[in-house]
Amino acid sequence: MPKSKIQKQEILRTLDEQMKRSKSVIFTGFNALGVSDNEALRAQLRAVGGEYYVPKKTLLKKVLKDGGLDASQEEMLTGKVAAIFSYDDEVAAAKAVKDFSKGKEEKIFFLGGVMDGRLLSKEEAINLANIPGKQELYAKLLGSINAPVSGFVNVLAGNLRGLVNVLKALSEKTA
Repeated sequence: MPKSKIQKQEILRTLDEQMKRSKSVIFTGFNALGVSDNEALRAQLRAVGGEYYVPKKTLLKKVLKDGGLDASQEEMLTGKVAAIFSYDDEVAAAKAVKDFSKGKEEKIFFLGGVMDGRLLSKEEAINLANIPGKQELYAKLLGSINAPVSGFVNVLAGNLRGLVNVLKALSEKTA
């Protein structure tokens, strides 16, 4: 059943709000994605602060155009298109889609996206999914900061271990 003009305006308002609130948006194509796969993907995205939404392409193009983006790239918005919004971390939703699509490349695939007010190509969206997430980067940063300190502690502990070994050898020799 066709949607009324009021319903379409409400969808436009919702889409515009989601676009403004999200840090990045990934557009994916999907074929034969069953209900169980759909629900599993939605759950994965919710866990990382993302949302999966399948809008009408005409409404999506209108929201993009109203946001100052040229949505005339036909290859980006062809076929069945889903918009995946990432609210907490720019790359978390893209990584979740990448992880989910392993073994299901024919069912769900990247088409492009939007980040920092500009359109992303398919390749850029895939590259975004390959970037480490914030938590992983924080862990690497802390490891880098901690490395000199732990190295210094190991050097000091090495001297103490050497002294203990010498004292132990002396006690065994005298015994």
